[in-house]
Amino acid sequence: MLTAYNFANKRLEVLPEAALEQAEWIDLLRAAPEEEAAVRALGVDVPTLADMEEIEISNRLYHEEDLDYLTVVLPGQDALGVQVMGPVCFVVSKARLVTIRHHAPRPFETYPARAGKSTLGCSTPDRVFLGLIEEVIGRLADHLEIAGGGLDKVSRGIYHPDPKGHQQKQLEEALANLGGEGERLSRVRLALLTLGRALNYVDQMLGHRLNDEGLGLVLNGQLRDIEALEVHADFLSSRLGLMSDATMGRINLAQNSTVRIVSVVAVLFMPPTLIASMYGMNFKFMPELTLALGYPMALAMMVGSAVVTYAFFRWKGWL
Repeated sequence: MLTAYNFANKRLEVLPEAALEQAEWIDLLRAAPEEEAAVRALGVDVPTLADMEEIEISNRLYHEEDLDYLTVVLPGQDALGVQVMGPVCFVVSKARLVTIRHHAPRPFETYPARAGKSTLGCSTPDRVFLGLIEEVIGRLADHLEIAGGGLDKVSRGIYHPDPKGHQQKQLEEALANLGGEGERLSRVRLALLTLGRALNYVDQMLGHRLNDEGLGLVLNGQLRDIEALEVHADFLSSRLGLMSDATMGRINLAQNSTVRIVSVVAVLFMPPTLIASMYGMNFKFMPELTLALGYPMALAMMVGSAVVTYAFFRWKGWL
């Protein structure tokens, strides 16, 4: 799908495909071959998904014929609505901004509607680019806040359990939630890493042009925001590790408690079992067999041995 935008009436307005030459921003989402051909006719090379997935920095950040190609990895949804990480290529020039992507990061849906209301505005391709990056950074910050809220919820359940104590199902759910938040944090950290590298490239290669437009301070501010978010992500990762250890510790304690109860029950029945085994032996001469009270005496001995064992465990604090 190809969507073209142009600055008009102090906002970004959608242009028909026939007016691509007037476009300030062209967005390609899983573009068809004819749409890619229309963009190539403007002198912009459209990299393939395989090209954008190359991990080498020379394939992600490069300059070609007055165009700068910046590829970053951002979280978003694929065609089936599944959360994935995918590459997004920004092609930056004085004439226009072109974005190529094969999934749907949320900022690309929210930014066009409020581009004109941002402090940067959207009157030039560079302002659109930095405004879109600002939207991406804000979205990554939202992901970190969501992850922090999820960790707070798990923390309350682990450190402040119900009066009945932890249930096995609750601990399993807590561990699954921690895994989900860990995946979220890993996606954000990867996005911040690639975004920081791209903006450092912009600062080196396009810093003079942005300074002429009065956007150098904006770029530096975004770099500082990324550094702050990386610190926040590291903090949440340390919390995640602590919560994972605490959850596993609670699971081990619950399992140990179950094993202890089973062990105590087994030990309680050992003395009665020994007595019953003694009187179950098939010897011809056993004096107690002739006693009228032999059976009640054996039962009393078995019960008494179990009670004495239980009292000893309570005295030792094992129960």
